[in-house]
Amino acid sequence: MVHFSEPTHLGRHPGWPATLGPLRTDAGVVAVRPVRLRDGGQWARIRSRDERHLAPWEPDAPGLWAQRNTVGEWPARWGALRAIGRRGQGLPFAITVQDELAGQVMVGNLMRDPLWSAYVGYWVGSHVVGKGVTTAAVALVLDHCFGPVGLHRIEATVRPENLASIRVLEKLGFRREGLFRNYLNVDGAWRDHQVYAMTVEDLEHGIVERLVQAGHAQRL
Repeated sequence: MVHFSEPTHLGRHPGWPATLGPLRTDAGVVAVRPVRLRDGGQWARIRSRDERHLAPWEPDAPGLWAQRNTVGEWPARWGALRAIGRRGQGLPFAITVQDELAGQVMVGNLMRDPLWSAYVGYWVGSHVVGKGVTTAAVALVLDHCFGPVGLHRIEATVRPENLASIRVLEKLGFRREGLFRNYLNVDGAWRDHQVYAMTVEDLEHGIVERLVQAGHAQRL
């Protein structure tokens, strides 16, 4: 189910803001919604706790992890994400489990005619890893992108060592297309990344429907 929380005739991208889901997973009920200013406390708790879980896969940035992931840092991040969504440059979503923030999905570098393409990136807290949360949340976003948003191609890049993220992409139906050498500065060095992609032509049915049929999630 997709719920648009604002009219789409104001020159904004037709896919944001929106609330997607819910789906039931082993971790509980998963949904996707726009990021909120009041997410700051939970965002900081997860990010501060999970440095060892998240830092090896995320691009480096100035300052220490602890400094970049405090409650005080969230308002500026939230404002920047909301601006991206309002300008139609991307779709910044929060992942919730049982209505509590558990991670984020970002559809970025959104290009319209002639490409109609974007990339997708995501992270979840360590407390829900391995329980189908990431797969369910990204599936909801992908169906949204290939449906109401009208995209033709979505890419994802991942370090070859990130086996958990690769399993998510393969379960969703992404295909590996190649290797980007020295692509991003991650964990203190320029790292190779594998590039995965999916286009509308790859879809026989919705991605969420495929997960439900395979027993990886349940519609509510």
